[in-house]
This record gives sequence, structure tokens and C-alpha cells, in this order.
Amino acid sequence: MHVTPAVVAEEYEWVRDRADVVVPLVNETRDHLGDTFGVDVAHIDGSAYRDTMAAVFADGDRAVNVAALIRLLRTLDVEGDYPGFVVDELLGRELAGMLAGDQPLRLLAEATFHVADVRTHGDESEAAGVDDLDAALAAGVQTRLPGWPWQEGPSPFALEGE
Repeated sequence: MHVTPAVVAEEYEWVRDRADVVVPLVNETRDHLGDTFGVDVAHIDGSAYRDTMAAVFADGDRAVNVAALIRLLRTLDVEGDYPGFVVDELLGRELAGMLAGDQPLRLLAEATFHVADVRTHGDESEAAGVDDLDAALAAGVQTRLPGWPWQEGPSPFALEGE
């Protein structure tokens, strides 16, 4: 694979156009996690998803790596799928973390990837990595965006400056 600025732009357009698949998965994942943890989590819409992708791809150093992972997952297919299970999980988890940002959001997105992944099943006509790609996009975006009660104010652990 040869990653160029044109490839980054192509992958950006592809993920932006994927909103109709990813946004419902984000909201389903938020509902599931909210039920699990006993909190209400705000849903997102297509505009919030596309704005998040724009912010991720505006950082060129992050964008080139995100685009490479997207391209790999979009084309990853292993005969019989199961032998490739580890590699698509690894790439998906890494992509989710990159999309979310720095710690602790990165780790939360990696964990959330697995929650979204077990709830996502790809189309038989698509490469095996595409459902992991959708799960990674959903996990990274849902973690990065506000909507969780614990994100609504400053951390109680932040030290006040002198």
C-alpha cells in the first residue's frame, strides 16, 4: 500500500459517506453502554459524526495513520475469515483509539471497540474487515464526542493552579 495525500482524501470521503451505517451503530452502542452503567447517554447525528471525521483528518499526522488503518480494514479479507480474526481485531482496536484521541479516551475507545464489534455484522459481499472498521469508527467517535454524564463538567481530580 502506498499512502499519499490523495489516499488520505479518498479515505476521508469514504468514512464521511459511511455516516448512515456508523451513526446508528454509535447510538446503539451508547444505548447499550448507558443501560449497562445506568446512565443516559446523548445520541449523535450525522453532522456530529462528519464534524468529528473532519477534526481527525485535519491533523495530518493522525490522518495519514487513520487513513492507512481504514484502507487496510476496508480491503482485509482472509479465506474463511477466522484465521484473520486477530488481525482485524488489532487494527480495529487501534483505529478506535486513534479516533478517540489521547488517554483516557483512547483506552475507553479500545474497550468500546469490542462492545461495538460483537454487535456489528458485515455484509457477505464486503471484505471481512469492514464490520471491524464500522465498529472502530463507532467506538472512536462515540468516545470522542460528549454526551456522557462524566464529561459534563471539570474533573474532580484536576488540581487548581496557583
